[in-house]
Formats: sequence, C-alpha cells, structure tokens
Amino acid sequence: MQHLFTSSHRKRLLIVVIAFFTLLTIITVKLVSIMTMQADDYGYRARAVQERERSIKAKRGSIYDRNGVVLAGNQAVCSISVIYNQIEDPETVIRVLSEKLELPEEDVRRRVEKRSVREKIKSNVDKELADEIRAMNLAGVMIDEDYKRYYPYSTLASHVLGFTGSDNQGIVGLEVYYDDLLMGENGSINTVTNARGIEVENMAERRVEGTAGQNLVTSIDINIQQYITQKALEVLEKKQAKRVCIIVMNPQNGEIYALADVPEYNLNEPFTLNYETDETVTQDMWNQMWRNYCISDTYEPGSPSKIFTVATALEEGIISQNDTFFCDGSQEVAGVQIKCDAWRRGGHGVLTLEETLMQSCNDAMMQIVAKSGASLFSKYQKMFGFGAKTGIDLPGEADTKNLIYDAQNLRPVELATNSFGQGYNCTMIQMAAAYCSVINGGSYYEPHVVRQILDEQGSVVTKIEPKLARETVSESTSTFIKHALFRTVNEGTGKAAAVAGYDIAGKTGTAEKIPRRQGNYLLSFCGFAPADDPQVLVYVTIDEPHVEDQAHSS
Repeated sequence: MQHLFTSSHRKRLLIVVIAFFTLLTIITVKLVSIMTMQADDYGYRARAVQERERSIKAKRGSIYDRNGVVLAGNQAVCSISVIYNQIEDPETVIRVLSEKLELPEEDVRRRVEKRSVREKIKSNVDKELADEIRAMNLAGVMIDEDYKRYYPYSTLASHVLGFTGSDNQGIVGLEVYYDDLLMGENGSINTVTNARGIEVENMAERRVEGTAGQNLVTSIDINIQQYITQKALEVLEKKQAKRVCIIVMNPQNGEIYALADVPEYNLNEPFTLNYETDETVTQDMWNQMWRNYCISDTYEPGSPSKIFTVATALEEGIISQNDTFFCDGSQEVAGVQIKCDAWRRGGHGVLTLEETLMQSCNDAMMQIVAKSGASLFSKYQKMFGFGAKTGIDLPGEADTKNLIYDAQNLRPVELATNSFGQGYNCTMIQMAAAYCSVINGGSYYEPHVVRQILDEQGSVVTKIEPKLARETVSESTSTFIKHALFRTVNEGTGKAAAVAGYDIAGKTGTAEKIPRRQGNYLLSFCGFAPADDPQVLVYVTIDEPHVEDQAHSS
C-alpha cells in the first residue's frame, strides 16, 4: 500500500493544500477589509434595514407687503399615512379614513392593502381633523404635522404672488421666481424598525431639523392694491370689458406699489376657474387664468406713447419747444392718406408743441417723426426699453424684440403709424417703466416687486437697491413733457382724470385692435402726480369695454 502513494499523489495533495491556504488568505484579507476600510459603508447598510427616514418639510418663507402685512404665509396641516404591519383592524381603519378624509373607500382600501412599509393616504389635512383622527388611537395610522401655503387675502394680487403646488414648490408669480429662497431645506426623522418594518417602541428617533425658507418683503402696499383692485372690478362689471389692468409705480426708483389684473383667481384654490364653463377644464384654461397680462401680454400702446416721439425729437434738437404744427386732419405718407382721427372736420389747425400732446394730434406726430427719421426713432425706442425685457422680478415677461421695427425695415408708413403708438407692440410694464424714465428727469430704473429678503428671525439678509439701467432724456425735456401732460389733464383730452386738490398729469390712449375696423379698442390712461415732481405713476388699460363707442378716452 505504501507503494500506491506515489510522487504524483503528493504533488496533487500539495496543490490542494496550497489552494486551500490561498483561499483562506483571500477570505481573511476580505474580512479585514470589511472590518476596517468598509466598516462605515456596511454599518450604514445594516442600519438602513432597521431605520426608516421620513422627510420633514421646511417651513416656507412668508411674503409681506411693504408695511409687514402677510400676503402669503403658512398654515399648520397634517399628512396621514398607514403602516400595514401595525394595523390591528384594517376594516375600521379603511372605514374611518374614508369617512373622515372624504375619500372613496376603494381608494383607501387599495392603499392600505398595498402592504408597503408606509403608505400616505392624504396630505394637507386640516390640523383639527387630524387631531380628531389621532384621538381615536387607530393602530397603524400615523399622523405627521406639516405646512401648507395660505393666502389670507385670497384673490388679492393673485397675478403677482402666484401659488405653490402640493409639494410646497412655487408654480407661478413671486412664489416661483424666488422659489429657491422661499423653499428652505427639509429636515428628517429616522425611526428604528424591526425585521417586519414595524417601528420599535421606546427607541429614540433621530431628528434633523430643517432650515426655514427666507422671507420676502415686497414693494406692494396692500391699501393701494385693495383700492385699485376694487376700482378695476367696478369697471370690469360696469363696462363688461374683457380685462382691466392697473400698475401703480414709484417713478423715482422702479418699485411697484400695486398691480391689478382682473379678473383675478383664488390663490387658496388655484385650480378652480374664475368663471363658469360647461367645457372640460384644460391646462390651457388654467394657464390663461394664471397669466399676468401686465407683463406677459402685448398690445399696441396708442397715444400714451406720443411723448416718446416728442422727446426723441427734442433731445436731438430736431424740433424746439416753441415750434408749431398745422393739422389738416390727415397726412399723406408714401402715397397713403393717414387720418388724424380728430373729432373736428378739417383737423386741429395750428398747434403748439404742447398742444399736439394736449389734443393728441396724430398728424403732428407724423410730421415730427418724419423729421427725426427711422434711425433715430428706432434708437430711442430701444433706449426707452421697447423690444427688450424690463428685468422685472416676476416670471413670464414677454419677449418683444420681434414686435418692434428695426431702422432698416421701418418704412415711411410704418414709421408714421409708430409715431402715435400703432404698428408695434409692447407690454404694460414696458410702457410704465419707459414713462417713469421720462417724467423723473431721465433715469430708467428696472421695475421690481421685492424690496428686502429676511431670514427666519426677521433680520435683513439682502436689501434690493434700485437698479439704474440707463439715462433716457435730459431734465429740460422731462420738464417740458410733464408740463404738457399737466395741461392735457387740465385743458386737453385727459380732463376726466382731473382730481380736485391734486396736480395730476397724464395722457389718454385709444388703440384700435387688429383686425382693424371691427370697433374693438384697448383704452388706456397713463398719469402721475404731483405733476412737477412725480412720486406715483398710475397706468390703466381697459380691453374692449362693451360700450357703443369704445374709441373714447372718457
């Protein structure tokens, strides 16, 4: 038998022994690696089996008016979930949650019977109702406190503020423009569970508090906002107009005191249409309701823009303040007869430069712009901000770069009609910002809605300073325009805007909408006070008032 154990056998045995010790060495090295270099990673994986993390929503920052009145805040709510393995009486849980939360029983049953570790039944539940359910001590029903956005004034300034979704994330308005600041950073709760996923009682939970979002202090004055909204709604109802919009602005720094776009919508129920319809509600219907006309829609501005035609020619010395013009009721331009639309047959006759604005004379504007020429008109139009975004801190501002003419394609007829506000498009915020620059001495400020950003304790983190973009006109041109518009209200076409005891200045406008000759107009008035040192500008537009004669500034 000794001879049977040959050298070949010994070699094989040696190979087996070497292989065994090699495998043992590899296993040993791996174990050492796991116990040292990868200990943290495997420890985390082990804890993850025994721990469950829940997110704690950060408190969203509030939005205030300029005087500290809350325009958008937070309301305590709860989210209700179930843990299947902890439920002792599924039928009772299903029945109670269905009744209390007003949910279809089959929906609640489907979620309960998913057998997931934790299944959310409903969010944004009123805290009183949640406390009522909590008091019933239903095993397996979990209630977590949360926040939801709340707007104390419901519809007020809806197109400025905007709203948030169920996840507390901004969707439109200031809520989305400043979403990163308002959101904050969520916290978390880690609870210990057993192998079946049931939370272990008397085990300490690990809680990481979130960071509250920052607060916004706007330039909006709630008193002005409420007043102009009330007046806009009165006009909307009385004149049966499609829309009424008002911007109130500080000409000296670009702050927006108020912005009304009626009809408005309920910020607390933003998916409820603000009108009745038999049609199926679509996303487009919501988008149109949420749309901020003052910054997102364009139109032909009409006569208020005449001050820019006059200012351009004055700045370049093409006309003087003492010039006169003769209006015979129309002007022939490149073989086309363009009427002045003066109520007098035969036109306005001889007018001073001030009187061309007071009487809103299209004929005189066409004469003035013909002297200025396309190149200068286009240059100043862009200087006044037409064709470019204003930079206002609201989402959805319209891009109008393709809605004005460049000098090379501004032909004589288009130049003539542009001089009195027809043939090109702008937004309300563009017109308001441009007007402010002319009446404040020539400083174009970017319009803005937010003044300050505060931390949770109310300390100022950032102060939004007025942003001077450029200079537009000289002090002398500004003074002339202000005086002419003061006379327009006191002696000219703007008499309806006169207010006893106040020096009001301004310009009316009646822009015929496309298609022409349908009798549809956008009426407007851009006014300011005091006339000699403007502290407030008010710009009003009424879209298609349902009256017999729309084309009348009164």
